[in-house]
Amino acid sequence: MNVMTEANNKASAQAATPVAITLIEAITQALAYEMRNDDSVIVLGEDVGVNGGVFRATAGLQQKFGPERVLDTPLDETTIAGLTVGMAAMGMKPVAEAQFDGFMYPMVDHIVCHAARFRYRTRGRLHCPMVLRVPWGGGIRAPEHHSEANEAIFTNVPGLRVVLPSSPARAYGLLLAAIRDPDPVIFMEPKRIYRQYKEVVADDGEALPLDVCYVLRDGSDITLVTWGAQVKETLEAADKLAGEGISAEVIDVATLKPLDFATIAESVSKTGRCVIVHEAPRTAGFGAEIAARLAEESMYDLLAPVERVTGYDTHIPLFRLEMKYLPSVDKIVTAAKRALAA
Repeated sequence: MNVMTEANNKASAQAATPVAITLIEAITQALAYEMRNDDSVIVLGEDVGVNGGVFRATAGLQQKFGPERVLDTPLDETTIAGLTVGMAAMGMKPVAEAQFDGFMYPMVDHIVCHAARFRYRTRGRLHCPMVLRVPWGGGIRAPEHHSEANEAIFTNVPGLRVVLPSSPARAYGLLLAAIRDPDPVIFMEPKRIYRQYKEVVADDGEALPLDVCYVLRDGSDITLVTWGAQVKETLEAADKLAGEGISAEVIDVATLKPLDFATIAESVSKTGRCVIVHEAPRTAGFGAEIAARLAEESMYDLLAPVERVTGYDTHIPLFRLEMKYLPSVDKIVTAAKRALAA
C-alpha cells in the first residue's frame, strides 16, 4: 500500500466515523453530502459562498465545489427566489438561503404563485424540487426583521412542505429528505439552537422521513406538542413535571405541512390532555390548527380544553424583553398543570 492510498483510506475512515456536531454543522454536512453525490444540487444566496453565510451554514462549500455550484447572489431576495424557481423548473435542485426569516417576504410572490403551483398547473408534468433554507425564530438578540416565527403563513399555501428540525440529527436527515423531494420545501432552521448543543450524527446519507411527527418522550398523563427551538424548553418542562409525578409525552411535529395528525391524536387518546407550544404569535399560529383538529376529531378523547403556550400578538421585542416573549419552561409547566386540574 503506497502512502497516498493509506492517507486516502485513513481520511475515508475518519469521515465515516460519527462525531458530535451542532445543528449548524449538521446543515453544512447534509449540504456537502448531497453536493458530492448529486451534481444537480446548487447552493445560492447572499454571502453563502466566500463568507460561508451569515451563520456559516455553508462554510467551506464554495472552496470544495466551486463558485458555479455555490453562488453568491446580489442582496435581492426577489431575484434569489426567481432564480431558484427557474433552476428547479429546469431540472436542477437549488438550495437557496433566505438570510433571516423576516427577509422572506419579498420572496413570497415566486414561492406562492409559482413554486407551489408547478405540479398543479402542469398536471404533474413539471415539478419544483427546490429548498428554501430559512434561519428562523428569536432568541439571538437580533434587530427587527431578524427574529420572526412566520411558519404559519406558509402552512396555508397548498403545494408547499414546511419543515422545522429541532436537533442536529433531525436537521441532517430532514434536509437530505427535503433536497431529494420533488416539490418545494420551506426548511426553517431554529437559529437560537444552531450551536446550543452537540449530537452524534453519522454522515451516511440516510434521510429521515418527512411528514412525520417524532415522539421524543413517552408519557401517560399529558401530551406536549411543539417544534423548532421550543423542543428544548418542552423537554425540560417534561422533566420538571416528572419530578412532581406527572408523566408527559413530548411530540416534535418536525413537518408542519403536511401534518402527521395521527401521531398527535394517538397520543391524546392515551393522555386525554394536550398543551401546544410555539413561539409564533398566538392568533392563527399553527398551534390553532392543531387545536382545531383535536376539537374536530378527538373531542371524546379530551378530558380538558387544549392549552396553548405561545408568543404574543405583537412583534417580537428587542433583546431586553425577548426572552419574556418566548415560551418558557415555567409557562409550559403552568399550562400543563392547568390542563390537569380541569
